Amino acid sequence: MFLYQWFTHPNIGPEVKKKNFLFVQIDAIGIGLANAAAPFLPVFLTRLGATNFQVGLLTSMPALTGLILAILIGRFLQTRTNIVPYFSAARLLVVLSYALTGLAPFFIPQDYLIYGVLAIWAAATLPQTIVSILFSVVMSQVAGPQGRFELMSRRWSIMGFTTAIAVVIVGRILDQIGFPINYQIVFLALSVGGLISFYFSSRLELPPSPPVLTPKGVKLGDSIRAYFALIGSEKPFVQFALRRFIFLTGISLATPLFPLFYVRTLQASDTWIGIISTSSTAIMIVGYFFWVNRSRKRGTRTVLLWTTFGLSLYPALVAISGRVEMVALLAGFAGIFQAGLDLVFFDELMRTIPPRYSATFVSFAQSMQYLSAVLSPMVGTYLADTIGLAGGLIVAACIRMTAFLLFFTQRAPEYIQDAVQG
Repeated sequence: MFLYQWFTHPNIGPEVKKKNFLFVQIDAIGIGLANAAAPFLPVFLTRLGATNFQVGLLTSMPALTGLILAILIGRFLQTRTNIVPYFSAARLLVVLSYALTGLAPFFIPQDYLIYGVLAIWAAATLPQTIVSILFSVVMSQVAGPQGRFELMSRRWSIMGFTTAIAVVIVGRILDQIGFPINYQIVFLALSVGGLISFYFSSRLELPPSPPVLTPKGVKLGDSIRAYFALIGSEKPFVQFALRRFIFLTGISLATPLFPLFYVRTLQASDTWIGIISTSSTAIMIVGYFFWVNRSRKRGTRTVLLWTTFGLSLYPALVAISGRVEMVALLAGFAGIFQAGLDLVFFDELMRTIPPRYSATFVSFAQSMQYLSAVLSPMVGTYLADTIGLAGGLIVAACIRMTAFLLFFTQRAPEYIQDAVQG
C-alpha cells in the first residue's frame, strides 16, 4: 500500500492530473524494458568485429543529427499546440530500431551486417532528436514547476528497477544461447517495451501551448539574430548550459570506452556486463530517494555539487581497476550519483527556461550537448588507440572534474536557486 501511495499520489501540486502521472509511470516500465537492450548494442557490434571507430559511431551519429537539426526541430515544435503525438510516435520509432537490429542478421550478409546495424541506428537519429527535445518539455508540463524532483524520481525509479531486472535476465540468456541468435532474441523481445510506451505516452493530456509563430517577411539574418538575442537574454540559462555542456562532454567521451574496456581489457562475459549495468541501475533507485530527501533539506545546489564530483571520479577509478568485480562495485557507486545528476540537471535546466519558449531553449541546450557528443566519442576512441582505454577514461574524468570546479566556484544566485523542493 505504501508503494502504491508513493507512486500514484505525489505531493507536487493540484495542477498535476493523476491520470497523466500514472501514464508517465507505466510508460517508464516500457522504456525500462527497452533500455535493457542499450548496454548490449555496442557489445553486439564489438562481438561482430566492429572497430573502435564503428562503436563510437553509435554515440556520435545521434549527436551529429541533433547538432544539425535540433534547433530547426525545436522551432518547428514551438509552433505546435499539442506536442504529445510527436513525442509518443518518435519514442516508438526509436525503440523499434532494436527490433530491426534483431531482424538484421536474417536479411543482411555477414560481411555487411555491421554497416546494416549502423544504418538502422543512423535512421533512428531523427526520432531520437525529437524525443530528446520533447522529453523535458512534456515531463515538465506533467510535473508542474514545483514537482520535477518528485515526478522524475518516481519515474526513473520504476524505469531503473525494470531495467535492472531485465538486464540480469538478458545477461544470462546471452550466455546460454549461441551468437548471434542470442542477441536477436533479446533485441526483438525488449522492443515490446516500445509498444507499452507508445500506448500510454500517447494518452497524456496536456494543456494546449500557444504557438510561437515567426512573423512573415522577416529576413533570415534578422530571424537568426532575434533567436540568439532571445537565448542570450536568459543569463541563468546560458551560465548553467555552458557548465552542463562541459560535464556532458566528459560523459560522451567515456561512453564508447566503457564497453570496450569491459570486453577487451577486463575480458568480461555477457553475464558480468549485465551485472555491471544492473549494479548501476539498481542502486539508482535508492539514489533517487536519497537525493530527493537531500534536496528538500539542503537545496538543489548541494545535489549538483556532490553528484558532479562523484561522477568525475568514476571513469578514473574504473581505469585503474583490474578486476571485473571491482568495476561492478564502482558502477553501484556511480549509480547513486547518477540518480542525483539526472534529477538536478533536468530540474535546473527547466528552471532557467521561460515556459513559453520551452521547446526553443531545450533544443538549444540539446544542440550544445550534441556539439560535444559529435566529437567526444571520436576523440575517446582516438585516445583509446593512442594512449589506451584506461588513458581515455582518465581524460574523461579530468573533463568532468573541470565542470565540477566551475559549478563549485560559481556563485549560486547567478545560475541556481536553492529552493527547497516540496
